[in-house]
Order: sequence, then C-alpha cells, then structure tokens
Amino acid sequence: MMKPCPYGSHRVLAPKGALPQPAQKLDTAMPLQANEMLISVDTLNVDSASFTQIKEACQGDKEAMKAMILGIVKERGKLQNPVTGSGGMLLGRVKEVGADFPGQVKPGTPIATLVSLSLTPLVILHIKDIHLESDQVDIEGEAILFETGIYAKLPDDLDHRLALSALDVAGAPAQTARLLKPGDSVVILGAEGKSGVLCATQARMSVGDAGRVIGICHSPSQTEELRALKVCDAILMADARDPLSVYQQVVEANNGRKVDVSINVVNVQNTEMAAILPVRDGGTVYFFSMATSFSKAALGAEGVASNATMIIGNGYTPGHGDFTLDLLRSRKDLQELFMKRYGGDV
Repeated sequence: MMKPCPYGSHRVLAPKGALPQPAQKLDTAMPLQANEMLISVDTLNVDSASFTQIKEACQGDKEAMKAMILGIVKERGKLQNPVTGSGGMLLGRVKEVGADFPGQVKPGTPIATLVSLSLTPLVILHIKDIHLESDQVDIEGEAILFETGIYAKLPDDLDHRLALSALDVAGAPAQTARLLKPGDSVVILGAEGKSGVLCATQARMSVGDAGRVIGICHSPSQTEELRALKVCDAILMADARDPLSVYQQVVEANNGRKVDVSINVVNVQNTEMAAILPVRDGGTVYFFSMATSFSKAALGAEGVASNATMIIGNGYTPGHGDFTLDLLRSRKDLQELFMKRYGGDV
C-alpha cells in the first residue's frame, strides 16, 4: 500500500489539491489508510463560536440543532460550520490504528483529538443528546485522524468531559503564559467563559502581584464564578461589540493607562476593535476567538494607527494539552468550576 498524504489531502473530494481544513468535502468512505487512526466517537466538543451560531439559528431547539449538525456533516464529511468556518474537537476511543501511524497507542485507549473537527473526516450515525450549556454533543459515530493530527490520551485522574472541555481551548492559556511577564497589565475579553477563566487564572500567575488582570464579562452568572476565583484585579460588565465603551472602562480600570496585552476569547462577531483600542503602542493583541474577522482586525488597527502586534491564536502550542490539564490540577477551585459546568463522564 502506498503511503498517502500525511496531511490528509488524499481524502479531499473537492476542490482537488486542497488540504482538509479549507476543503468543501472530505471522503469518509475510503478504507482506513496505513497512516491513519480510526476513532469511535462519543462526544463532540463544538467550537464555541460555531455552537453559539447553530444554537441561535435554531432558537435553542435541540431537534433543529441535531438536524443542522447532521446536515453539515453529511454535506461536508466533517463538522465545519459554514458560517463560522470552525469546528471543535472530539472525545472517543481508538478503534483501529494503521501500520504506519506514528507513536504507540492501542485500540480501546480513550483520547481527545487536538486538531479541529473542521479538518477531521467524520461520520455521525446517531446524535444522542446536545448539552446546551457546555457546547457538547453526544453521538455514535466514527472519525479519522491523520498522521500529523495531534491527540491527548485522557487522564485517569480527571473527569473525561471536564478534560475534553479544557483540551478544546488548551492553546489559549498556554499562549497566555508565553505572552505575559511579571508586571504586565492584561485585559481578557470573554473572561468568564471556558477559555477565559483558564486565561485569567494563568494571567494572574504570569503577571504576579505587580501586574494587573482585567476581565471583560457579559454573563452575570458565570461572572460570579470568575469573581470567586479571585484572579482578576477588575471585572467589568461590558459588551465587547462596543469598542469605545470597553476602551474607556479598561483604561480607567488600569489607572489611566492602556494595557500591555489583550486576549480575545469571545464567541460573537465584531469584537476586534474592543481588543485593539485598549492596547498600548508596542503591545500585543491575541485573537483566540474563532469569531474574529482578521480583515476587520487588520484594517481596523490601521484605521486607528495602532502599533500593536496582533497574533492569530491557531490553537496549538507545543505541550499545550499537558500544560492546560496541569493548570486545572493546580487549583481545586478551578477544577470544581469546570466540573460544575462541563463535567460528567461519558
């Protein structure tokens, strides 16, 4: 058997020559190739921007959401929201491993993929349930992981749903640790959400007592859970789609100065300028949100003469899976918050 493309282009049906992520349709009928892994899927952890769009389009009706998700996967051979372009990741067990698949993993091993569902060949046989509060979808199905696809073996000491939810956004706190140094000031847009609380917790550790962590929040109930962690110096209730209001509140909360770093982890569109305006010249803007329009960010920054460095959060940082799970393990209160929101073994 000839070894197929390590990036999975052999499964692209349209357009020819594309890689799996931007492809319009993937081949899920092809037999397992020598450099692939077959996964029996239990749960899809849908990207927050994608899940929010699907939920709003279906007005929160689970049956309508099931039909929409099944339609996307049937049409594309993968779960890639045609509106947001994003996917998510999955939890399952190894079913079969090709002879040339790298590493050592055995059938039956519980794993979570660390690559997007927007590039993962997927077949859904049945949707069992949709968890509206955690962005998770329980299914019966199968998926293919290419040899370049990274994954994490699920730990024995953490609830699997909890671990899945954290691994879905593992790149955000890992990048936060790389971007911040002691004494920095940082604003986190969407600080009360899943990736937000992880980033805020890591930010507190990174900037230390001399630094300043400011959270921009929208959900009152989740904001109280963030407040209980005591990782933010200031928590502001604001709409991230209102950049001038966010800018004014952040500067006031930072003692009249712009911040060194902003981290955008919201799940709605049109928040680019709220992340850019509060950042000083020479500072850094980190867009982890998949709802980001990078043309709006680039042109908007130019329009206000911002000299900030803007970073696309690609979801990958070496060792980000272990980093984020260790962050959860380091604080019992953070682990309890995740267990309350996302926990409950499959």
